[in-house]
Amino acid sequence: MTSVITLLTDYGLEDGYVAACHGVIAGIAPEARVIDVCHLIPSGDVRRGAAILAQTIPYLPVGIHIGAVDPSAGGARRAVAVEAGGRVFIGPDNGLLSWAVHASGGAEAAYAISNDEHFLRPVSPTFHGRDVFSPVAGRLFGGLRPADLGPEVPIGRLVTLPAPTSLLREGSVEGEVVSVDRYGNTQLSIAVGDLHALGVRVGDTLGVWLGRRQLSLPYRETFAAVPPGELVAFADSAGLIAIAVNSGDAAQRLGLPPGAHVRLAPTP
Repeated sequence: MTSVITLLTDYGLEDGYVAACHGVIAGIAPEARVIDVCHLIPSGDVRRGAAILAQTIPYLPVGIHIGAVDPSAGGARRAVAVEAGGRVFIGPDNGLLSWAVHASGGAEAAYAISNDEHFLRPVSPTFHGRDVFSPVAGRLFGGLRPADLGPEVPIGRLVTLPAPTSLLREGSVEGEVVSVDRYGNTQLSIAVGDLHALGVRVGDTLGVWLGRRQLSLPYRETFAAVPPGELVAFADSAGLIAIAVNSGDAAQRLGLPPGAHVRLAPTP
């Protein structure tokens, strides 16, 4: 099917969890190339994991993609394999995979991962990344069909996260903070095209409403276009508007967590 298996988790890098997953895959599919998407997702932050996976998937080879941000591991949530755009996504059915599946053209088929003959033994109830997702990925790499993993799941029954949205109205655009990266840059659900529709171009000044607070920010090509310590709005590598501080942390300064409401408008 592919030469690539990818891994996205919230396991961190301080422990041996990521290495254990790599080891399981290598033991079953030694020819596979494993790409680490990210292992520093904030613990249990399904939305952040979903955003990173969806924004990275267009640049990854078609392959088998493991997502393991799983705060309900060991609970009632099911594990699934979802086929989309020639890819297979493996992980918990908690919405983590949903945005990446959509970015790949939408789900074509989905299966519950319940056939335990493909798992490691014994299965830890808290480490499905090692004992379920990694061995299943290795066996899919070797030719196992997703349909052999368990019963089919109706696509409409898959858990999906509400998609970040933006709304153009009355000369402004409203959106939300999609995610905050390690630099403190706040990525909004507002796309570059939304600002273009309002007549905003690079070099203009933006009115920014954060709840009851109002700011005026320069809209530039990059955060480096303003002096260190200054706030700036720019289009990030995903084509979304971000608010940053040159050499600083915008999320901390402005108190903008994921999900916070933001409104932008051109200034006169």
